[in-house]
Amino acid sequence: MKILIVEDDRNLSHAIKRCLPLPYDSDQAFDGAEGYFLASKGIYDLIILDLMLPALDGCTVLERLREEGVYTPVLILTAKGTLADKARGFRAGADDYLVKPFHRDELVMRIEAILRRATGAYDTKDIVFKELVISRSRRTVEIGGVALDLKGKQFDALEYLVSNRDRLISKTQLFDRVWGFLSDTSSNVVAVYVSGIRKQLKPFGYDTYLKTIRGVGYLFTEEDAHDAEDPEDAHDSFANRE
Repeated sequence: MKILIVEDDRNLSHAIKRCLPLPYDSDQAFDGAEGYFLASKGIYDLIILDLMLPALDGCTVLERLREEGVYTPVLILTAKGTLADKARGFRAGADDYLVKPFHRDELVMRIEAILRRATGAYDTKDIVFKELVISRSRRTVEIGGVALDLKGKQFDALEYLVSNRDRLISKTQLFDRVWGFLSDTSSNVVAVYVSGIRKQLKPFGYDTYLKTIRGVGYLFTEEDAHDAEDPEDAHDSFANRE
């Protein structure tokens, strides 16, 4: 699960990041403009959002995201605790509201509750598609009980694509999700990794479910779609690198 923390108090932001247990990964933004930029990418499972932010206040960030069709769940975390403040936050599109100071355990419980509602399957560790089983806790992939050798970012990429089944994922979105928007790696690596994943799915016939929509991105689906094999297949020797 990938979480964005938008909080200008750096000490508090780092404390929130440290208190998040596995399987949470997190990015941080320290003002509203940066938070809006990252959140608008649509690569996060949850956003923890302060209201009193420099550059752009939290409610404005949230309102803009919702207006643009970004419906990532948002937990407002703020010192503003009046009923009017809460009403504005919920009307802007918040999913939950927690007033500072707060207890670490309550924050974690609220995060888990939001993710359960959002995913409908958070408390199950496995992602299942036909005979394909992805275990998030063990970071393993099996088809019909046969283990695939998918590790590191190959695992992360397949997990993200399958968990977003029937949803078109752009190449940039996949890169930002798996490698991180600050990565110094070229986004061209995405095609290489997807090619490597396809090669491991092919003996089981599951490569046909991983579509490449040329010039757009990737789609894991049973439905027919215009599919074009990656032009960088010849470089699949790099596909197992991190």
